[in-house]
Amino acid sequence: MALALGGLGLLQGRVRLAAAAAATSSLGRPGRRAPVQGTAATAALRSAGRSYGSEAKEEEELRVRYLDDEHKGIVVLGLNRSHAKNALNKNILKMMSKAVDALKSDKKVRTVIFRSEVPGIFCAGADLKERAKMHASEVSSFVSKARATINEMANLPVPTIAAIDGTALGGGLELALACDIRVAASSAKMGLVETKLAIIPGAGGTQRLPRTIGVSLAKELIFSARVVDGEEAKSIGLISHVVEQNEAGDAAYRRALALAKEFLPQGPVAMRVAKLAINQGMEVDLVTGLAIEEACYAQTIPTKDRIEGLLAFKEKRPPRYKGE
Repeated sequence: MALALGGLGLLQGRVRLAAAAAATSSLGRPGRRAPVQGTAATAALRSAGRSYGSEAKEEEELRVRYLDDEHKGIVVLGLNRSHAKNALNKNILKMMSKAVDALKSDKKVRTVIFRSEVPGIFCAGADLKERAKMHASEVSSFVSKARATINEMANLPVPTIAAIDGTALGGGLELALACDIRVAASSAKMGLVETKLAIIPGAGGTQRLPRTIGVSLAKELIFSARVVDGEEAKSIGLISHVVEQNEAGDAAYRRALALAKEFLPQGPVAMRVAKLAINQGMEVDLVTGLAIEEACYAQTIPTKDRIEGLLAFKEKRPPRYKGE
């Protein structure tokens, strides 16, 4: 069957065929690329958590942690550039890209949480000090790399959660917008502030923000470069959950962890296929979207996960999924 032969990569082809068959007009826009399954790459992922290159600091600028015990299956990516407020530079983009590349091919990963290891800050956006030293052509290349890396994050096959315990501006908010779910502390600050610098969001902000909160409100926030707190972000639909900050400064992370734990008991293949169906379906008309759902649903029928789920229900016990 499709999943046994090639995982979600082959399923993507089936989804595209379904979309093509259902599309009767130009309303069926192409969806995002589906993630490709492969063999686990744990060693590569762990190496991605170490700083490297000429710009590397002694600290680990991106910490990659596989959680254990009751949280097994959850991977936490922690930004840790305290000296630069987690600003995105060339080095950390390389590390993020390498980590995401390993995560997408590791079937043991069930959910990914993006957080900050630096108190009071999620990500301040692009590293403007580094950018000031770049030639104009280098700036264009850097923005393209940032856009590609964040897009790779958006295309991870498993659920992703952004835990915003501090300020998320510019590229920092664009990073969070690429996640499936966003959780923030009420004291957190968020905004796409690029117009203050006479530029526009360049890593997906102009596209993902209106898809998240609506076109008119997204224009208002980008045109004004307004920064909102967690409460307002929740009221406009920018985040899914808002929590009061705690003394440790990690309230959003703790809420994200609890949410990720809710995902763990569910069928791994079903979770990945559901994300694919939703992501691609949101980019097309309803008729095409229903065809995509049909193609994705069909891929859950032959899996061992489905058999185990039905058996567990019959025997009134928790299922023991293996993601096959």
